[in-house]
Amino acid sequence: MPVLIQNRGLDRIGSTAELFDKYPHLQENARTFSSKPLVDVDPKCLLYVQQREFAATTPADNCVSVIGSDDATTCHLVVLRHTGSGAVCLAHCDGSSTWSEIPLLVKAVTSLSSFSKEGRLELHLAGGFNDESKTSHKLSFNILAAFQKLKEEIHLETCCITEMNDVVVDGTHRPVVYGIGVNVKTGEVFPSSFFTHKGPAVELRSARTFTGGQMADIYDSSRGLVKIGPCRWSPNLDIAFWLSQNDDTILKYLSTSPMAEPPHFVQHMKTTIQFLLEHPNSDSLFPGGQPQLYHRTERGDWERAVNS
Repeated sequence: MPVLIQNRGLDRIGSTAELFDKYPHLQENARTFSSKPLVDVDPKCLLYVQQREFAATTPADNCVSVIGSDDATTCHLVVLRHTGSGAVCLAHCDGSSTWSEIPLLVKAVTSLSSFSKEGRLELHLAGGFNDESKTSHKLSFNILAAFQKLKEEIHLETCCITEMNDVVVDGTHRPVVYGIGVNVKTGEVFPSSFFTHKGPAVELRSARTFTGGQMADIYDSSRGLVKIGPCRWSPNLDIAFWLSQNDDTILKYLSTSPMAEPPHFVQHMKTTIQFLLEHPNSDSLFPGGQPQLYHRTERGDWERAVNS
């Protein structure tokens, strides 16, 4: 019974529809959350999390004030925060290994909260929609079930997922909220969009996910460093095939939700494939088998750091 809603254990449920029927206040909270205007985040204080990544930090962090992620269609964005320490984690989950990923997020937050005697773990979920293949429904259910299996008590506060994150535009179902941010200092969670501020090492990180990389912790909060890799992939010239296809074909076969993707999805896929073709052997990107490290400059940019 680790997931609690209004301090009471979550009953066994068979679907997200059943969850919202049993707990109507979650519906109201989701409507309120999804109707909030998008918050503009200063890129100089942002740490962006891509698909199949997570990052955790505390209010004492001088490099990061907001952790954010977007471009979620069937994917879900998960924020877990400890109210005592203020430690917070944001993950972009796509359903690849939900059962092994959720414990990583809890561990990331609790390890940063070991000094705090007071407080509780609060969970905020956003993402998914009423997609035809029901991919969102399955992921929503599995995320909640994975939290249910943990020994820690998790208080579900925001649940703007699947049915409650759905809007019909010109006859097509789409998510209402595609992206969120969490203020590291205050714990506030809000809808947001990050457009071009997805660095550092955008192509490398996308290539890692495209080639089957598992959920990765990308941030060392004790040193203020973004850390990527080392990643492993094998040369695959066959993927060049996609660069000769039209946009509709790429959408149809490389997306879980072709009708709901943001406008830049196809270009993002092409850029990622081009990167993989230019770097057929991943070893060259990680000299000595060491991760790529990035630190924040005084200007607020992420800059490649010398490994130490």
